[in-house]
Amino acid sequence: MPTVAAHVAAALARHLDQVFGLMGNGNAHLLDALLRENRVTYTAVRHEAGAVVAADAHYRVSGRIAAATTTYGAGFTNALTPLAEAAQARTPLILVVGDQPTPGPRPWDVDQIALASAVGVRTYTVGRLDAVGTTVIAIEHALAHRTPVVLALPYDMPKLDAGPIPEVPEPRLPQPIAPSPDAREAIRRAARALADAERPVLLAGRGAWLAGAGAALGRLAAASGAVTATTALGRGLFPDEARDLGVTGGFGAPGAMEAVRSADVVVAFGASLTQFTMRFGELLDPHAQLVQVDIAPTATHPRVGAYVRGDARVVAELLADDVAALGAGSAGRAWPGVDASALRAQVVEDEFAPDGRLDPRAVAARIGELLPEDRVVVSDGGHFIAWANMFWPVASPGRMVMVGTAYQSIGLGWPSVAGAAQAAPDAAVVLTTGDGGGLMALADLETAVRTAGGRGIAVVWNDGAYSAEVNLYGLQGLHEGPMRIPTVDFAALGRAAGAEAVVVERLADLDRLATWAAEPAGTRRFLVLDLRISGDVIAPYQHEVIRVNS
Repeated sequence: MPTVAAHVAAALARHLDQVFGLMGNGNAHLLDALLRENRVTYTAVRHEAGAVVAADAHYRVSGRIAAATTTYGAGFTNALTPLAEAAQARTPLILVVGDQPTPGPRPWDVDQIALASAVGVRTYTVGRLDAVGTTVIAIEHALAHRTPVVLALPYDMPKLDAGPIPEVPEPRLPQPIAPSPDAREAIRRAARALADAERPVLLAGRGAWLAGAGAALGRLAAASGAVTATTALGRGLFPDEARDLGVTGGFGAPGAMEAVRSADVVVAFGASLTQFTMRFGELLDPHAQLVQVDIAPTATHPRVGAYVRGDARVVAELLADDVAALGAGSAGRAWPGVDASALRAQVVEDEFAPDGRLDPRAVAARIGELLPEDRVVVSDGGHFIAWANMFWPVASPGRMVMVGTAYQSIGLGWPSVAGAAQAAPDAAVVLTTGDGGGLMALADLETAVRTAGGRGIAVVWNDGAYSAEVNLYGLQGLHEGPMRIPTVDFAALGRAAGAEAVVVERLADLDRLATWAAEPAGTRRFLVLDLRISGDVIAPYQHEVIRVNS
């Protein structure tokens, strides 16, 4: 008779096709059930944290839910940091883990349900008679609430006979949130404000992309004459580049941020309006009217003057209709003579910083010119996150993934490559990571090289420091010893894992990236670019952090 593991595998395989994991005692039978009939594509990682990171990155790129799996105990606790990240980033995924046997805990068991709950994640425990139903309910919860979910397999459960596998039902998913009558009136007021505005701005975040609001927002921008901008996680959402100011906050170009500062009406869609997006209160003029559209119960920033709860696409379509119906002609008078492409241009300094090492702005600009056009960028966390966001254009929000930013974590970069590589099998996958985070996640350097192969590039910003800490606490006079990292040869580490690698000490060393990009993917190897950059160049967003903390 089919086992409990077979029931869980059948339910998972009915609703997802990618599993990332590391095998142990607690999930061995599940993996056997999943793989014996080739039900899913399984990608092995080398650290349990990498399994959750890869599943997270896969969803952010593709919009399709994936599963991660680890064993119990230490395998589960190793996955807690990326689980907290997924919860705060609202990424749906299923983490299938072993757990203590039903008779009670063993000496090495911990209270995994309590640990998951502590980071905001619900656990569903599989039983002998309800394995399929429990698994489907877990998937429903993850998708409906945009959250990770733990599916626990008690150690004595997977091998038990569970009877014939029942028909696996489709998960029930909620419909987009339609505006209430009060919200509909707020939409009419927002339409009037946009129609009357002289300098309207539409700001969109990742939530607008998840809602499929791009086309509707483009129509609203055309009807209102607004210029557009995005959060870091919404880059590439608006269809008209000619009217787009690019990313807001500390990653934004000075000219573009001056334009946003001059706006009289700003409508934000699917953007949580974090301190970084809002430039710690300096993004908008104090007199500008800010309207927020989101599915959160209430406004997420005190600066919001009017809040509309509803699906970003639905509200954008209603707003576009209302603005067009007003016939105020604002599209012809708003922002006269604006040149968004000139405003979003970033400043590129000389090749070298005063200390003689590469200026990261110059090397970022050059890499941006050489990268394959069809690419997905995955980013680790750290001071360096500015350079890719400032200098590398992306085609859509799903083409720039930053696993770790919600939880302010570093060390999640290398396994992000695996998730993106499976989510976008034809695109180049570009990792941008620092030396600190790169070392922290080194177990999955091999995973990145193996899964992306000749489609993969790792750009390592190697300045011998935890630069965010140096820039903040070093400037305050704290001892810098704990903030410094002896120079690490990432090129040698990459070669040891089977990659091609180049130490980049001048812009001419990037010529290999140009020839690599021109070669067929099947004929080349994963490429590691070990950038020996200056640590003296501080990113603009970091200056904002320094200002606030001084």
